[in-house]
Amino acid sequence: MPRRVKDFIDISEYTSLDDLIRYLETIRDNLPEEHEAELKIRGDDVFGRRLTITYFRDQTADEAHLHAKYSPPDDAEMEKLQRKLDDVPYSSRDKSASGRPN
Repeated sequence: MPRRVKDFIDISEYTSLDDLIRYLETIRDNLPEEHEAELKIRGDDVFGRRLTITYFRDQTADEAHLHAKYSPPDDAEMEKLQRKLDDVPYSSRDKSASGRPN
C-alpha cells in the first residue's frame, strides 16, 4: 500500500463569491479518491485570513524515494547494525584519575 501524505491548498486572494465557488468546485472535482478533504479558516487580523483545504494523496515516486533514503531505519535494521558494532574490536585502556591513559 502506498504511503499517503497530507497536502494543502491555501486560498488567500480576495475574490467574488461566484469565483470562489467555481474554484472550490474545481478543487473538489480534481481531488484523489479517499482524500478526506477538510476546509478551515486560518490566520489572524495581523497577517490576514485565508481558507485552507487539506487532503490526503498518494506519495509520488520522488517523495517515496526521498522518504526511503532519509527515514530512520526500522528496528530489524537497527538490530543488525548494533550486532555489527558489537563485533568491532576495541581495546579498553586504564585511565588514571586525571583522565589520561597510563
